[in-house]
Amino acid sequence: MNTYIRISHELRRSAELATMDGQRTVSGQIQYWAKIGKACIDNPDLPVNFVVDSLASLTQSEIEQSPFTRI
Repeated sequence: MNTYIRISHELRRSAELATMDGQRTVSGQIQYWAKIGKACIDNPDLPVNFVVDSLASLTQSEIEQSPFTRI
């Protein structure tokens, strides 16, 4: 189901620039940012980079994942 929302021109332009790599649509980029923002608000004790990496790991297949090695 699609829902239309109003966003600023600056946010749309930022999303367009962020999608230059072709991995996401503008809508997908804004949804991605919203997902990260919500996860950061829900877990304020975690660093943002940890949240981003954790969400990214959920989309990887088991073949793509590298095993954890303790140093």
